Amino acid sequence: MMAKSKKKGKQSKGEELLENPEVLAEQISKTEEFIEKNKKLVFSIGGALSIIVAAYFLYNYWITNQNEAAQSEMFQAVYYFEADSLDNALNGDGNNYGFLDIIEEYAMTDAANLANYYTGAIYLKKGEYISAVDYLDKFSSNDLLIQARAYALIGDANMEMGNFEEAVSYYNKAADYNPNEYTSPMYLIKAAIAYEILEDYKSAFDCYNTIVEKYVNSSEYQTARKHKARLEGKANAG
Repeated sequence: MMAKSKKKGKQSKGEELLENPEVLAEQISKTEEFIEKNKKLVFSIGGALSIIVAAYFLYNYWITNQNEAAQSEMFQAVYYFEADSLDNALNGDGNNYGFLDIIEEYAMTDAANLANYYTGAIYLKKGEYISAVDYLDKFSSNDLLIQARAYALIGDANMEMGNFEEAVSYYNKAADYNPNEYTSPMYLIKAAIAYEILEDYKSAFDCYNTIVEKYVNSSEYQTARKHKARLEGKANAG
């Protein structure tokens, strides 16, 4: 049986380097020559990369410590908030930080971000609606419930200020953020009320209808059925 001859194809650059020590030595020599001629550039780039890496790890270490300190400091403010002692929660009690102190002293931390939520909620309770919107708008979270709640609170503040279109926008954002039968129907009811004030009965009807069709087990279901029936004529007329 005649053996098949295997034709050797063109070698890749990598194969040539592996199989030919002289070529490899030549490449190393060229690299060394380049480094020798460009020492300042090479060391500058290396130094810059070292600084960037060091800064990254130092920042992470610093921000972790800042978060831990801020969360510890915020404990008393949260206690005051839950006890409805709003001024102490907001401004501190002279010995412990309030939420405004946390925001100022520990900017960029998760604790400061959460303090924005609490501060906005406090200002809403105190009737200072512009400040409420300002702080709630700075808050951002991946938490599926609290972010929706923040949107709804911005909606409440706008309702109090008579900005009904803005209120509708935020109530809808709240309802659509991680839709579920526990919170979405509540926010849809709020949106429907705002739509009715705007005399947009078709949109109000649609909010109630969404609850009836999608959230049968919600506590708002019966209320939604009643108002859907009440608005059916106006919605069709529109």
